[in-house]
Amino acid sequence: MDRQKDKRVKRVKRHMHVRNRIVGTSERPRLSVFRSLKHVYAQVIDDMAGRTLASASTLSPEVREGAKGGGNKEAARLVGKLVAEKAGKAGITQVAFDRGPYRYHGRVKEVAEAARESGLRF
Repeated sequence: MDRQKDKRVKRVKRHMHVRNRIVGTSERPRLSVFRSLKHVYAQVIDDMAGRTLASASTLSPEVREGAKGGGNKEAARLVGKLVAEKAGKAGITQVAFDRGPYRYHGRVKEVAEAARESGLRF
């Protein structure tokens, strides 16, 4: 049990290290990525107002149709594309990318690259 607690504490510490430098404003909201073993989630968040402006995940019907599974790069790419489209409809063109406690590679990188290709700037 201690080992699980240590892992969780280290993960939160890494996330706070990143979050101390990134703040989502109404002009430039934060694109936050969360990944679990089975799914990928992305949200565009205005931290000043405390609101989520756009969101997408591998649980979304649009992504479920196009992806074979939820925990792979193909699904992450679809999530990035979908969240960028939703953000564009909300009038958001520029975001601050929050990778959370994860390294910028694999599924996190796929979300970011797909969002960039779909029109978000960061």
